[in-house]
Amino acid sequence: MTNQSMGKVLVIGSNATRIEVRGNKWGATGQYLNETVVPAMALEAAGYEVVLATPNGNKPTIDPASDAAAHFDNDEAAYKAARDYYDNGPAMNAPRTLRSVIDEGLDHYVGVFFPGGQAPVVDLMQDGEVGEILRHFHEAEKPTALLCHGPIALAAATDDPRAFRAALIAGDEAKAREWAQDWTYKGYRMTIFSATEEKVVEDHILHAKMYFDMPQALTAAGGVVETSAVDFEPHVVVDRELITGQNPRSDHPIAKALVAALEARQTA
Repeated sequence: MTNQSMGKVLVIGSNATRIEVRGNKWGATGQYLNETVVPAMALEAAGYEVVLATPNGNKPTIDPASDAAAHFDNDEAAYKAARDYYDNGPAMNAPRTLRSVIDEGLDHYVGVFFPGGQAPVVDLMQDGEVGEILRHFHEAEKPTALLCHGPIALAAATDDPRAFRAALIAGDEAKAREWAQDWTYKGYRMTIFSATEEKVVEDHILHAKMYFDMPQALTAAGGVVETSAVDFEPHVVVDRELITGQNPRSDHPIAKALVAALEARQTA
């Protein structure tokens, strides 16, 4: 980085490598490569310093389903550049723990970004430290961006995120709503990976059914969830400080929206 950094942006990754599916089974999971590196690279290109943090301080596992040029419009050069950035880039190879970032002080960060892949459904959505981080950025009105499955991490800002998630897995949506009565993002417009998009993953990658779909979960929490009419079309929703993208193909649009929000806040 140059000495003229525009500020630090926190990128919060997941440490999950498997996810519960119906039938008391588990499926392999991880973080999507393009959803992680496209926004991170855009932030660095705009002059921001990227700081990666995860619950346990280990680097996230990339979901093999995302490790292909197909997620970069079949551009082999773009895919290789992304892979090199993730494998060798300084920002991707000095992960912090969430706790260390909190203890050092969240005032050091101008924005926060959560990539997707299904992994956040496992750990980030029920992590109390994620909730602590989200509430800081909400109260400070600092840009908060989440992509694909990433917006499920917003559930960490419910009253009891572990209980909220357990209720969803048990199929008790009424109980889930009770645990989210004072949710930080109640009434916010947002998007997330749609139920019909999830079915493609269930059918072709997991070969199993999830316990709940993402719009169902955020709606139960109190969000106003908007998904595109056409699956896998880029779709970004901005409401106040919150910036959400629906699917992997929303990687470049959400990066653009996040950089614009950061610049707007700095010039306000």
